[in-house]
Amino acid sequence: MKKQKALSRPLVSFIILTYVIFFVFFIVIGLSILLDASAKITYFLQIVSAWSSTFAFVILFRRIYPELKLRNFVKALFATRIKVSVLSTVVIIQVFITAVAMFLQSATNDTQNVGLSITSLGLLIIAFSDNLVRGPLGEELGWSGYALNELQKKYSPLRSAITIGVLWGFWHAPIWFASGYTGLDLIKYILLFMIGILSFSVILTLFYNLNKNLVIPIVSHQLFNFSLVLIKGDLLDILVYVMLSYFIAAIILIVINPKGILYNKSN
Repeated sequence: MKKQKALSRPLVSFIILTYVIFFVFFIVIGLSILLDASAKITYFLQIVSAWSSTFAFVILFRRIYPELKLRNFVKALFATRIKVSVLSTVVIIQVFITAVAMFLQSATNDTQNVGLSITSLGLLIIAFSDNLVRGPLGEELGWSGYALNELQKKYSPLRSAITIGVLWGFWHAPIWFASGYTGLDLIKYILLFMIGILSFSVILTLFYNLNKNLVIPIVSHQLFNFSLVLIKGDLLDILVYVMLSYFIAAIILIVINPKGILYNKSN
């Protein structure tokens, strides 16, 4: 088989293709809704669109790493033994953030309209699984497994985390303008979203560097997304408490900087 020519700027190519694929799927989803397509088709397209970074990475893989096999690359991302201390710590931090956000939501709003949005165990499992497929499983190979690791070859983990946070955040831009918010509410939604995703990117990067197994970003991402699904109430109110709590947690971790990991280049 003829060897493909390596890309001169592979990371830039990955980002552009990820954006393009997602934008194309977004348009197709919009058309499916306008054409009154089956709800199952629209749902399937929504799931597939979340995997745009994975599609982009797979498409470009042979030109990014001409000497490697995709299977071996992916296998290596899960090869490191999972450290229970690292996984449990990031889970505890995120569960605590969700609990705090839920408490603040309950304390400042009508308690009849807040709390858990899902009370049935069956629905909870379905929602958890749906959330996992829509986000973490489809996004982390490209964003963390490739892009974050690649950036850290040149820059500090903190700078890499902020860069990924910005790129990852703006990748969601089409969703912002399909949210139904307008005017000041839309501005508030975007600002809170970006604050949250930048903060989460710092937390994810720190714990991923403490335990280089892609399970860490996947679990962290799942908990981040699911907190927004789990808490009952107005989405903008939920975003205020969740995203600002993540921001505070990120600042604390930056100050503490466990093992000095955020300011040193990763190998």
